[in-house]
Amino acid sequence: MLNPWRLRLLGLLDSLGTVRAVAETLHLSPSTVSQQLAVLETETRSTLLERSGRRVRLTRTGVVLARRGREILDRMAEAEAELRALNDEPIGTVRLGVFQSAIHPLAVPAAARLADSHPHLHVELIESEPHESGPALRTGELDVIVTTTDYVEFPWGRDLEIVPLGTDPVVLVLPAEHPLARRRVVDLAACAEETWACDRPGSYMAELTLRLCRESGFEPRVACRFSNYLLLLQHVEAGRSVALLPALTVAPGHAVVTRELTTPVQRNVTIVVRRGTAPRAAVDAVVGALLDHPDIPALSAPG
Repeated sequence: MLNPWRLRLLGLLDSLGTVRAVAETLHLSPSTVSQQLAVLETETRSTLLERSGRRVRLTRTGVVLARRGREILDRMAEAEAELRALNDEPIGTVRLGVFQSAIHPLAVPAAARLADSHPHLHVELIESEPHESGPALRTGELDVIVTTTDYVEFPWGRDLEIVPLGTDPVVLVLPAEHPLARRRVVDLAACAEETWACDRPGSYMAELTLRLCRESGFEPRVACRFSNYLLLLQHVEAGRSVALLPALTVAPGHAVVTRELTTPVQRNVTIVVRRGTAPRAAVDAVVGALLDHPDIPALSAPG
């Protein structure tokens, strides 16, 4: 019986050229690699290596076995993957699209837990705002999305599965010493003369801010537009603006205060997947990890 470990050593020697390079790649000593290759020669009853001083090179037989060995190892890996799939073990890559404010409090911890519990599952996190993620899910660019369907045109269809995740209130973000910070709740009309920090034009939060300000009777005077919420918060911290942001965005440690609006506004956060997505076990594992999040103060359980 050919030993897969020794076949791997031979294949690496064919690729890397020296015993020392093989040893360094596998964190072994060169003598250990040489001994294992000698055992492989005995097992195959073939001369696989030619020695010239301190160097070795593969014989014609060694080259053939090294390349066949790589094919054998690839087939073994495929067989192991198929067996894991038959046993419903989550494997493969799942592309998870998440809007910016949910990446660090929600998606990153979920991916970390999955890395521990399902080592053959790889989660690729992709920032995708609500107006972008629905179409990307539909075209197959994303496998799972965390999004909000409030105030956003969403490509609904029977092939989509919606899993409620929670509600995230939209709050007014003020500099720490702002006069309105003394109020528990704020009527947005009181901010008519303020300068605003906003997201990019056409984005979910930019459109929501514009709509809410207009409903309160004024057009917001915009000082800056940043797609990065950290930059928006820093601008507010500096006393240069106020902003409307999802509560998930405002992590502890920023020198700002948040206040509820007299007319509460919240967004319903959901997980959306395509029915029939393969491999389903992997998608289900990602959805389960997102639902099994530790308590996030800003994210209330769905009603």
